[in-house]
Amino acid sequence: MIEAFFLAISPSYLMYMTIGVLLGLVVGTLPGLTATMGTALLVPFTFALPTGEGIAMLGGLYVCAMFSDAIPACLVNTPGTPAAMATGFDGHPMVKQGRGQEAIVAACFSSALGTMFGAACYLLLAWPMISIALKFGPPEFFWLGIFALTIIGSLAGDSILKGLAGGAIGLLISCVGISHATELNRFTMNIPELRGGVSLVAALIGVFAVPQVLSMILGMRKNEYVAEYRAEKGVVLKTIIKVLSRPFHFLRSASIGSFIGILPGAGSPIAAIVSYNEAVRWSKDKSEYGKGNIHGVTASEIANNAAAPAAMIPLVTLGVPGSSPAAVIAGALMLRGLNPGPELFQTDGVLVYSFGWSLFIAGIVVFFIGMLATPLLVKIIKIPLRLLAPLIMFLAIIGAYAIRNNIFDVYLMLAIGIFVFLVRRIGFHPGPIGLGFILGPIIEPSLVQALYISDAVGVGKVFFSGIINITLISLSVISISAVAFSRFKAQKAAASLKE
Repeated sequence: MIEAFFLAISPSYLMYMTIGVLLGLVVGTLPGLTATMGTALLVPFTFALPTGEGIAMLGGLYVCAMFSDAIPACLVNTPGTPAAMATGFDGHPMVKQGRGQEAIVAACFSSALGTMFGAACYLLLAWPMISIALKFGPPEFFWLGIFALTIIGSLAGDSILKGLAGGAIGLLISCVGISHATELNRFTMNIPELRGGVSLVAALIGVFAVPQVLSMILGMRKNEYVAEYRAEKGVVLKTIIKVLSRPFHFLRSASIGSFIGILPGAGSPIAAIVSYNEAVRWSKDKSEYGKGNIHGVTASEIANNAAAPAAMIPLVTLGVPGSSPAAVIAGALMLRGLNPGPELFQTDGVLVYSFGWSLFIAGIVVFFIGMLATPLLVKIIKIPLRLLAPLIMFLAIIGAYAIRNNIFDVYLMLAIGIFVFLVRRIGFHPGPIGLGFILGPIIEPSLVQALYISDAVGVGKVFFSGIINITLISLSVISISAVAFSRFKAQKAAASLKE
């Protein structure tokens, strides 16, 4: 491991990793251009480099893209990736309050901490942690999705019923396409483009970006800009102190992110959502979340960035990528004649560990580059709405189209966006809709597979036995109960004030 460390801090490694970080800043900032797409586009350019430097460059892009997708989520409420959705819940209200610099600094510093924690798990705990991840099967993933779904109570706003309805709408949208159980077309209306389902990125852009643009257009007469912004001295240091003042909050979010990152197929979106939910559940004043609470931003960013390096653990130990970008990196290794898995871990351990150290150092580089870029990035909100609205819409259209090179995804994005804009005006929050859509592709296949297994051994043994299942069920019940109890207390306090 020591040899790998010195290799990772060599000038060539550092140079290519830093180039990857800079490219990741661009990739994450543009809505629709995901970390997966960025790493895939970069792979051909790494063939001319030695294996170690090429993989370090891909890792740098991956790590920075996971941070920089928080920038549009905070500044203009347009998460370019599913992982950034939870960041926007409190990040954008902070921007609306004139705290844009604080929001970006918090996201950047939290991302750096999360990345370093996840990389440390990669370096130290790969083999022990993977043994737990292997115990996750379809029923465990189903209950994990249900647990993540309990965050709807925190996002529902004034009406839990509307929050549940929004989550149901998101789940229904995720069901469009060929059924996992019967292989029948569902809700396709005989449109061939819908048989493969709704593009996740296109739908999320529709849920968050299009309504935001329409709101900007309607609000042009009242407001010239998204929000007011004034540069303040000492914001960076104050924000870092705020983040570090909650060590338990950091450890909880980082642990959640690392563990979920190890689970193949779960990924950063689930990590961010579960971490945000736990931050709300453990908070003394739950009403602060969704209104500009800095710890809502940090909970999401720490977890989704910790999940990124942790997703490499099943790749190098089992040969199973833990995320889509990890799958791209696996492809890059295979093209070089290297097979990810136990064999690579044993025969080329220096490469495996040097990659881990590169991810750790990338977290530090992301922080410094993010701090340098923040004063420029926050000025985006000072662009007049008459210019910013068409710019966001242009990027949204490009992002929706680029995923599958299909103009139908653009039409679908616009249709979903107009629908969400209309329901938002009657009190629906877009968060539960986006959450339902993200969790649908995880919950449904896991449920179907678990039901097939239950035909042989029984439903009770599959769904309601085992420590992991019982733990996740208990956490789901506790989460729902905590939300219900907090709302009851809030209603009781409001009634007493009226009296």
